[in-house]
Amino acid sequence: MADPTEPAPGSSEEEKTERINDAELALKGINMLLNNGFKESDELFRTYRNHSPLMSFGASFVSFLNAVMTFEEEKMQMAFEDLKSTERLCESENASVIETIKNKIKRSRVDSQRSGMAAVDRLQRQIIIADCQVYLAVLSFIKQELSAYIKGGWILRKAWKMYNKCYNDITHLNEGNRRRASEQQAACSLPSTSDPSDSSRSSSPGTSQSQRLDSIGPEVLDRLKGSVSFGYGLFHLCISMVPPHLLKIVNLLGFPGDRHQGLSALTYASESKDMKAPLATLALLWYHTVVQPFFALDGSDTQAGLMEAKWILKQREAAYPNSSLFIFFKGRVQRLECQIHSALTSFNEALDLASDQREIQHVCLYEIGWCSMIELNYAEAYRAFERLKAESRWSQCYYAYLTGVCQGATGDLEGAVATFKDVERLFKRKNNQIEVFSLKRAEKLRSPGLSKELCILSVIEILYLWKALPNCSSAKLQTMTHGD
Repeated sequence: MADPTEPAPGSSEEEKTERINDAELALKGINMLLNNGFKESDELFRTYRNHSPLMSFGASFVSFLNAVMTFEEEKMQMAFEDLKSTERLCESENASVIETIKNKIKRSRVDSQRSGMAAVDRLQRQIIIADCQVYLAVLSFIKQELSAYIKGGWILRKAWKMYNKCYNDITHLNEGNRRRASEQQAACSLPSTSDPSDSSRSSSPGTSQSQRLDSIGPEVLDRLKGSVSFGYGLFHLCISMVPPHLLKIVNLLGFPGDRHQGLSALTYASESKDMKAPLATLALLWYHTVVQPFFALDGSDTQAGLMEAKWILKQREAAYPNSSLFIFFKGRVQRLECQIHSALTSFNEALDLASDQREIQHVCLYEIGWCSMIELNYAEAYRAFERLKAESRWSQCYYAYLTGVCQGATGDLEGAVATFKDVERLFKRKNNQIEVFSLKRAEKLRSPGLSKELCILSVIEILYLWKALPNCSSAKLQTMTHGD
């Protein structure tokens, strides 16, 4: 128990000091998380959870990440409760903040600065509420039920409206600050001929509320814009990837989809001092190394995206030297540049570093399996996919099929037939095209007449359908062609 003579963490004396460091402390927690300090990050955020809305959100985000990485029902329920708790905290403060702003309208310059800080708090809380709603929607989608999809879609629409409003408000405040700064600079360059009383009148209590709110410091606004730009940019980017025949319907529901604006917003967020800056960086790496190459977005040339990803990784190397996620994306770049041996080294390193993060281990194992198939190393691919089949909760049916074809390609035909029979048992989602494909192929391959050559052809078919043949070397392509 703390000594009663010492100021408590929530006391007014320490509160001002701690409030100034909230953004820095939250960023420190996220950096811990990305440098494989999951437990340390969780402990930091939970220690300061009740200190401020920002730290409460940090704790809820770590809880959410833990839930989606494990898919365990208990952790998903805990994440849901944490996010709702943070949302309630922010909503309960909003009314009092608005009243505070109204009461400051006719007060002095000092009081107007307090109004500015109150406006910052209000904007920060609104952004946090929108963030919480997005993560609550994701938890709904994971349930894969029609009612959950409808509920999740409705929550996302509310979140988008908040993001859009906050983004526009902060942009207008930024523009007001820049305009006023340029006006002051111009005034300073001119000889002073005006009555000093004019300046006192210009800052009199009659100043409008918008002018007082424009007095918020540029550093604070830059961080807030970085905070909202993460969600704002992700919305634009994700919606822009919706198939064209569905895009018009999505747009009619109030969701925009400007890919370039999304990338621009995420870039701004990644360069800010907000706690979500590292997450925006990961989102950009995900787009350039996973989404753009696979979906052939912006034309078939992915070289520009790879160069951008390499530049981002180089810029962040010093900050995240042992981050399993950043090393994973390094491996993705190497794989796309056909440096398969280097990619395997990176993925295995990331796998070892992510010892306490099972879901990150799974994405590393998935890439190890694919790189091994590209190298026609069927035994290594079999081991990676067999582990995914046993541990992953995403699509055991799909992993069972990949395990079976690689197992058969090694010559273990009896084991492959048994694995193909598992595919039918593990088939759960009739509306999932990957699982339907896996089931149909497994039905044809589980016959007693299965051959090693047929399994090898099935591996090559997968490489072709998943657009991985361009990652194969000329020697491996020749081996496939001649069946050596």
